[in-house]
Amino acid sequence: MKHIKLDDISYLVMRNERDALNMEELNEAWTDYFKDFDYILGDYAYGKLRLKGFNSKTNKNFKAINDIDKVDEYLEKYCAYQCRYFLISKDNNEGV
Repeated sequence: MKHIKLDDISYLVMRNERDALNMEELNEAWTDYFKDFDYILGDYAYGKLRLKGFNSKTNKNFKAINDIDKVDEYLEKYCAYQCRYFLISKDNNEGV
């Protein structure tokens, strides 16, 4: 799996549908808000990157609206049909 870094945090690229991951655009859209999420979904709507954070149930900040188990449902309901998207997750094995 491919690794990327955002603000010194290592992430694994879990999905990269239709070659959606563009590091330049991701760095422009990235804010500290996303640091507490276990997963980040990036999708393109009208040519613009949108980011959404998700967590596993073990994360202290877990809320049902951000449940990673519902990422496919989110893609189906809130993203354009067959849109370009990527999913990255924090690399919990970094430094092991």
